[in-house]
Amino acid sequence: MAFLLHIILSLFLLMSNGICSQNETSIPLYKQPTAPIESRISDLLSRMTLEEKVSQLSPGDIAFWMNTTTNAFNPTGLELLELHSGQIYVGRAMPSDWLAQNIKIAQDYLVYNTSLGIPALIQSEGIHGLRIGNATIFNSPIGQACSWNVDLIEKMAGVIAKESRALGVNQLFAPLADLARELRFGRVEETFGEDGYLAGEMGYAYVKGLQNGNVSATVKHFAAFASPEQGLNLGPVHGGERELRTTYLPPYKRQIIDAGAYSVMSSYNSYDGVPMIANHHVLTEILREEWGYKYWVISDSGGTDRICDVFKMCKSLDKNATATYALEAGNDVELGTRNFHWGAIPGLIRSGNMQQSVLDTAVSRVLRAKFAMGLFENPYLGLPSNEQVSAMHTTDHIALARQLDAESIVLLENHNSILPLSKNANIAVIGPMADFMNYGDYVINGSQYHGVTPYKGIKAASKGVVTYAKGCERWSNDQSGFPEAIAAASAADIAIAVVGTWSRDSTELWQNLNATTGEHVDVSSLKLVGAMPHLVSAMVATGKPTIVVFSSGKPITEPWISAKASALIQQFYPSEEGGNALADVIFGDVNPSGKLSVGFPYDIGTTPVYYDYLNSGREIIDVGREEENGNLKFGHSYVLNSAEPLYEFGYGKSYSTFIYSEVSLSKTTVAATETIVATVKITNNSTRDGAEVVQLYIKDVISSVEVPNMELKGFEKIMVKAGETKQVSITIKVEDLGLWNIRMKYVVEPGEFLVLIGSSSRDLRRNATFTVV
Repeated sequence: MAFLLHIILSLFLLMSNGICSQNETSIPLYKQPTAPIESRISDLLSRMTLEEKVSQLSPGDIAFWMNTTTNAFNPTGLELLELHSGQIYVGRAMPSDWLAQNIKIAQDYLVYNTSLGIPALIQSEGIHGLRIGNATIFNSPIGQACSWNVDLIEKMAGVIAKESRALGVNQLFAPLADLARELRFGRVEETFGEDGYLAGEMGYAYVKGLQNGNVSATVKHFAAFASPEQGLNLGPVHGGERELRTTYLPPYKRQIIDAGAYSVMSSYNSYDGVPMIANHHVLTEILREEWGYKYWVISDSGGTDRICDVFKMCKSLDKNATATYALEAGNDVELGTRNFHWGAIPGLIRSGNMQQSVLDTAVSRVLRAKFAMGLFENPYLGLPSNEQVSAMHTTDHIALARQLDAESIVLLENHNSILPLSKNANIAVIGPMADFMNYGDYVINGSQYHGVTPYKGIKAASKGVVTYAKGCERWSNDQSGFPEAIAAASAADIAIAVVGTWSRDSTELWQNLNATTGEHVDVSSLKLVGAMPHLVSAMVATGKPTIVVFSSGKPITEPWISAKASALIQQFYPSEEGGNALADVIFGDVNPSGKLSVGFPYDIGTTPVYYDYLNSGREIIDVGREEENGNLKFGHSYVLNSAEPLYEFGYGKSYSTFIYSEVSLSKTTVAATETIVATVKITNNSTRDGAEVVQLYIKDVISSVEVPNMELKGFEKIMVKAGETKQVSITIKVEDLGLWNIRMKYVVEPGEFLVLIGSSSRDLRRNATFTVV
């Protein structure tokens, strides 16, 4: 403590000396808040050495100067920031007051102890909450997108920003614009689903919410990351320029350009043989020159190492080649490598092998973001330790997590309208996920011991007798726990079986522990593993109504459960309020309104089943199946299965029913620069208030190249009271209906376009046509 006080006193004296010095001489232009940002950048660049510039492009780590286990302080570790000062990574497990304290120490050191006083961007993770122990944990993004509620996503991001800012964190590695079109891939849970429009809107709301709270978003992983060969993490992605621009890039553009994200993370993969980290066409020609992006790109952790070691574009540890490939392509900052390839940059410039303008351009992008965020005026926005409790994990934040989680739950089946249940029912809650916090990846170590499990949520809400039996472990074939589970179900009125996939927290995921989803955890099957499917079968065999809950990070392919279970609920990896949110839906306190952000196949062998396949795709002749009695009915598309999804994108049941009126268009003949408003009336003809997600798809009837058979171009989630009718109007920007033609030019072609409006990508209720002239 005495040493810390000495440091604080020294910093105070430095601050005083700095103030006196500034009073004696003119304040440098770059420190003048009212000066134009570009002038401030130029002034600061002119004062920087090559080494100081490179330091802005190389993140440090909080572990440089503190022991994250004991909080022991290492003052010499601060000196490492001289080489790695642009950003500081702090996403490690520790008490939040330690985190805030050490961030403050580092920012003070950089601002008052270095010659130019450039503050750092303080980086952590945030796809479903700041990665620290007492922050609010929201559900995983694949679930968030099932809410189709952009307002809640923006509010969630605002909460994440508030909690991050309270501790001094000002940059988060989120959101993702990657698309879940390869379901074997382990990181499906981190995405907003299969569709570019939905992912773009969800990510746009996240970026706006976060950055309105003065915390920088980092859109990742740029680009086309989540469709690797064989579904294997880090694998190459195959595709051409038209597919890249039509399918993969639109959600990134929406999040990066339209929302104004201050930073972008490049991806590990190659696309069409070119590593994204060294892809000048994507990082410079498209991102900067076409889109006009003016901020900075950071590599994913260790991404630069892959240029030589994995892609074999140079000999291992060739720092000159690595730095040249990546920096000249437009990847500005190097994250998470022990090899520090960026250390070669000064030598490359002095030897004439790299233009200094390349370095200056990269540094200016980082500085531009820092000036735009006001970091030079307010480098540390953290709260005093006694005030942090007012910003962290508040009652309002917890309530928002519960609301978003409940709106994200998707009712897949509800045979004989068994749901909602009476709170007086006696319930047996069964399964390895029933009394376990089944969070997705990127939560802090130990998170699984905190939160409301399905069993606890159901028990708290129920007025009847609620019992619990695990039945089996999630990772085992052992069925020795079945008798207890069968007895519990037999003694109850209703059985609720909670089964699914599981991930690990940010520490355990890398400790070689078992998991079935998460980063670097890829699968060859989407079926339940071990004893879990047999446990469900045993519950059904008791003759008691059995409600199955899939708690998972991706679709599960067990079609027989859809038919045999009394009801089937999909809850993607939950928030800390997951059990309460599930109980809200099961007992009818919340009418389910979630719609799938990703389609469910019948089997992994029938993938992909995304709805926006090209016009020539999915030409189905007839489907085959193996019948329950063992008879084989042979077909062709496929021989013993269906190429259609079991549950399509946008699907989800409600306890209410909705009727759609005819669609009216504000115009039926338009120019490419105009907009159209499509209007439809929605009537709730049930006795229960409910929310409906009205989905609008567009089909280009005749096109000069093959295009998707239809694409989502608008949606609105509305609450409609029982017996009430509400009007929904969705605006269509005609300029967004273009294609990349045979000459690879973006054009809106004249001709007919079909507007399709409905409750899912397959349940299309109404349509109308307009013509572009």
